[in-house]
Amino acid sequence: MVDWLMGALALVLVLEGLLPFLSPTAWRQVFARALRLSDGQIRFLGLSSMLAGLLLLALWH
Repeated sequence: MVDWLMGALALVLVLEGLLPFLSPTAWRQVFARALRLSDGQIRFLGLSSMLAGLLLLALWH
């Protein structure tokens, strides 16, 4: 189980690092837009992301 979780964490870090590595300017623009979002909008994005991840896990297994 720990191996699986470490693999998932490693994949998340690789994916999270792609945008700042490939396009630092776009990464800054994304963060500038994120700073203008309300707390409710950020929570909705987080919830949507979690639900999409759970759906993918459910479909994958």
